[in-house]
Amino acid sequence: MSHHYSGPDWGFPRGDARLDLTDLYAFPKPGDAGRSILIMNAHPSLHDYLDPENPLGLTTAEPFAPEALYELEIDTDGDAVADIAYRVRFSSSTGKAQTATLRRVEGAEAAGAGDGGQTLVEGAPVSTGRDARVTEAGDYRFFAGWRSDPFFFDRRGAVNNLQFTGDDFFADKNVCSIALEVPNSALGRKKVGLWHRTLVPADGAGAGWVQAERGARPLQLFVVLGLSVTERNAYIGGEPVDDVRFVAAFAHALEHTGGYTPKEAKRVAETMLPEVLSYDPKRPASFPDSGRTLTDDAADAFLATLTNGKVTGDKVGPHGDLLAEFPYLGPPHNV
Repeated sequence: MSHHYSGPDWGFPRGDARLDLTDLYAFPKPGDAGRSILIMNAHPSLHDYLDPENPLGLTTAEPFAPEALYELEIDTDGDAVADIAYRVRFSSSTGKAQTATLRRVEGAEAAGAGDGGQTLVEGAPVSTGRDARVTEAGDYRFFAGWRSDPFFFDRRGAVNNLQFTGDDFFADKNVCSIALEVPNSALGRKKVGLWHRTLVPADGAGAGWVQAERGARPLQLFVVLGLSVTERNAYIGGEPVDDVRFVAAFAHALEHTGGYTPKEAKRVAETMLPEVLSYDPKRPASFPDSGRTLTDDAADAFLATLTNGKVTGDKVGPHGDLLAEFPYLGPPHNV
């Protein structure tokens, strides 16, 4: 649950927890280097204790927003523009369980906003219990549903002036996961850049889609939340290709959080932007060099960057409920 609360005053995007993105993962399939696992998590099961409206309150039982699109964007040529996109749309859960439709688009359509594309999976059941209901279709395996949140971090220590005690706030929390197993050939032939986003219908009939949330790198949104309201909204609604416009704002934030010189702050900000997760399917995954596994201590890496090496860890380690097979995330708690 690291990349969340992009709304004002620690709220969810557009007030809807189902639109809130948390973490993005990409790693080679264990035991089969010719395939990759891509996981995007959304919808935290609990409000943050800093949320003034509902501290530590539950969110909603419906896993995914049926009016929204959940997209995984893939840049294959290093220009921070999507060349491939996987789009997931969910049915309403009114009176029955949700199902999912997965589509793939390429080229200009991938960089745009729409719900078209080649249908890969249709009517896939969304899991709400402990058993993972996996759908297989051709070269793809697909999962969507509630899972144990794999993110590990001392959340309370983070807002207590980085005074960490090893208290893992996320040890008993759930998220809604979308997991894909794909052949590496579906990702292109070399290193790619990944990010995920949620979109909702724009106001007015036929007005298209607007971006509610986007993310790629864990915890980076904490820097974004320190920007002005105008900058933050522009960032969340923007595209990685335009992220250079935020380098100065990121650098200014890093000067304060890490005591960087202006020159060093600018250099570090440029390593954080554009916000994409770099992934080379031919290499072992390890954040931040290539992809991100479910056990990578991404929080420690972010803390070291944020503080200029003054704080290098939060004393929390990976969760022990991960699975050895697809979808790899542990079963949800309290179901």
